[in-house]
Amino acid sequence: MAHFRISEAASLLGVSDDTVRRWVADGILSVTRDDVGRQVVPGAELAEHAKALSAETTDVGNVKRSARNRFTGLVTKVQIDGLMAQVELQCGPHRVVSLMSAEAAREMKLEVGSKSVAVVKATMVILETDRDARG
Repeated sequence: MAHFRISEAASLLGVSDDTVRRWVADGILSVTRDDVGRQVVPGAELAEHAKALSAETTDVGNVKRSARNRFTGLVTKVQIDGLMAQVELQCGPHRVVSLMSAEAAREMKLEVGSKSVAVVKATMVILETDRDARG
């Protein structure tokens, strides 16, 4: 099983090292020691906590959709050039970029600071991991 140092766990969850230490002290996360004596959080436990922390995006309207990847964020950039627009969202620690028609961007009244949800339907998602990933 993978284990993560306190600083790695904090980075993965988008919180400070102190927050992770507080969760450990409060019994929310458990720690063990690695082979050099550093505190580490079990990866499976960290994954469960990450899911618990994530806010479900409220579905709007009476529409069912097949896309399961929904990211709520703030618009950080709207660049309209001719018929096309590039819109950037900051969804927590993640930047999501959408290309759409300029007409759609205008109809949606997208502007810096407005809230939006990026809905992603991908038939191919590539995952990466460190070559020397701990196990």
